[in-house]
Amino acid sequence: MPVAQPLDQSELRQLAELAERIARQAGEIAVRRRAEGVEVADRKSSIVDVVTAADREVEAFIRGAIAAARPADGFLGEETGAAAGASGLTWVVDPIDGTVNYLYGSTAYGISIAVVAGEPDPARWTPLVGVVVVPAIDVVYRAVAGGGATRNGTSLGVAAPASLAETMLATGFGYTADRRRQQIAVLGPVVGAVRDIRRVGAASVDFCSVADGTVDAYYERGLNPWDMAAGALVATEAGAALHTWDASGVRAYLVAAPGVDSALLTLIRDAEAAVLGSGAA
Repeated sequence: MPVAQPLDQSELRQLAELAERIARQAGEIAVRRRAEGVEVADRKSSIVDVVTAADREVEAFIRGAIAAARPADGFLGEETGAAAGASGLTWVVDPIDGTVNYLYGSTAYGISIAVVAGEPDPARWTPLVGVVVVPAIDVVYRAVAGGGATRNGTSLGVAAPASLAETMLATGFGYTADRRRQQIAVLGPVVGAVRDIRRVGAASVDFCSVADGTVDAYYERGLNPWDMAAGALVATEAGAALHTWDASGVRAYLVAAPGVDSALLTLIRDAEAAVLGSGAA
């Protein structure tokens, strides 16, 4: 893959402005389609892993807008897959993160757009720009590498809870029954050690919730690149610590306020080791 030339803060801000403009427009499409009524267009990994026509329409719009503005850049989207570029930059897109929420009429869904340098693999890329728009409540999260994170233009900075016992932890569950059972079992010893657990159902929103202090930490095993690319940058640019590791062949992510991240990481990994062994789904 071509190597991207280093970008200065001015160039990164220009990319962020473009990402935000496209994400806002995409969000308007999603809101309109939700008002008209949503139907399941397809299913993926299981009967509950759904795709709506709006997911496909929104990604087509985003992909077309990026291609028009940045034809040399690559693309990686949940619905339409990957296309290599010549610039060394790749746009990583989840058109509607939280599709089941969207289907049910919940406001907890996001348009997630990131720009990364290098291979389109979280273990190898360098995140540059992240934008998550939550269109149903008119909230925009935005981050630039080295330039901080904002919510609707206001700077974000995580505030660490005083202790692990005072930590509000968000999490999510996979679409297959076996993985959900494992995830519930892992949470067993964790839930008694923290303040409480929240389950929103949209990874991009969960990452951003750490950034704005709605929760103190977020952990999930089995995220896809488009689930975490934008939100993880928002969280880390707001000061959160990000940990990733292999949990029995599946990638796990923890983003948490400094001061509790190490203790929470140890707690979760011990719980995973007790539950998963070598037979994770």
